Amino acid sequence: MKSFDVMVLGAGMAGVSVAHALVERGRQVLLVDRQEPGEGTSYGNAGVIETDGFTPVTFPDDWRSLMRYALNRESEVHYHLKTLVRMAPWLAALRRHSQPDALVRYAEIMKPLILAAGTAHDHLAEQAGATGFYRETGWIKLFRDPASRKDAEAMMRDAYAAGTHCAEISKEAMAELEPHLRPDYHTALYFGGSRSVSSPGGVTNAIAQSVVANGGTFATGNAATLAWDTDNCWTVRTAAGPCRAPDAVIALGPWAKTLIERFGYRLPLEVKRGYHRHFVPSGNAGLSRPVVDMDNGFVITPMERGIRLTSGIEFAELDSAPTPVQMGRILPMAQALFPLDEPVEAEPWMGNRPCTPDSMPVLGRAPNHAGLWFSIGHGHWGFSLGPITGRLVAQAIVGETPDHPIDRLSATRFV
Repeated sequence: MKSFDVMVLGAGMAGVSVAHALVERGRQVLLVDRQEPGEGTSYGNAGVIETDGFTPVTFPDDWRSLMRYALNRESEVHYHLKTLVRMAPWLAALRRHSQPDALVRYAEIMKPLILAAGTAHDHLAEQAGATGFYRETGWIKLFRDPASRKDAEAMMRDAYAAGTHCAEISKEAMAELEPHLRPDYHTALYFGGSRSVSSPGGVTNAIAQSVVANGGTFATGNAATLAWDTDNCWTVRTAAGPCRAPDAVIALGPWAKTLIERFGYRLPLEVKRGYHRHFVPSGNAGLSRPVVDMDNGFVITPMERGIRLTSGIEFAELDSAPTPVQMGRILPMAQALFPLDEPVEAEPWMGNRPCTPDSMPVLGRAPNHAGLWFSIGHGHWGFSLGPITGRLVAQAIVGETPDHPIDRLSATRFV
């Protein structure tokens, strides 16, 4: 049986970031996943490193919105009824965590991580030779409905308070910035401090390759075989044979819940599914940066394969068949905003976001098991936050004081 210092289960952005930080600290690391690094949830996001995510996803605060979503015809949210019923306790918790005092707590805890995310990405990109994926573009958030003006103003206040770059841009300035966007909106905000990448999966895979190049090991394996042996080590079966280590990090994204429940941890982790599809731009049309339609819940962004169109949230079971109805709803709106031509893929891609009701990840030591660590529940910010949370978890494992305290992000807040 092969022995390592630490095994990291999951080769998405959260997992490869932990593994890389551990290798840099001289640990012998085994990185395990059932597919190649960067092919899971980390493949399909909008590829933005956010510096303005100071407000979490919240529960609707008015009956008009609730009734509108209940009809299940909106572009921002789609649901499977049985899943929604099962998730009722989680949704109730989301509502509690959407109250003003909870939002203040979220900003207090998450602001240091969000502001440190860019530097952490810089470090990993340089180490992994992945700087070519990154673009100093900022991103644009559009508000179509005049009633959404208050949301835009709140977003600007949060950005100014945090010292991040945010500017309202006129339609004339937009014509200079993105000449092929059609100005069918009421308010536009430009966040110049955020960056984007041309391939989130490519970045994740490059970091994993850097782990291996610096002495780590990647193996295909099934994290469900994780077990504690009689010699006080964690074991897992891989294609290269059984492996063991005194420390194990669960960074499995949406698949973490099933595994940790085997060890007695019933954390409120639920899945929000999302879809994307790439399109060829019409004629000579070009797009330089991600653009978010805030009222309709979609993003268009330039990627290596074309213009990526990402959907909003779908509440459905992790293993249920894809139901990409949102893509059909948002495509006409996206084409009205930017000239999209033929799709690149035959069918939309589907991914799963692992989410907590307080919109914060679960980081650090498992409360009841020696040598078991969590880096899960990053929700909508896994790609942005993976490098910084990975470093913090690695620091805790090796006995360093983390650069930012993670005790308030521990699983103990739920257990």
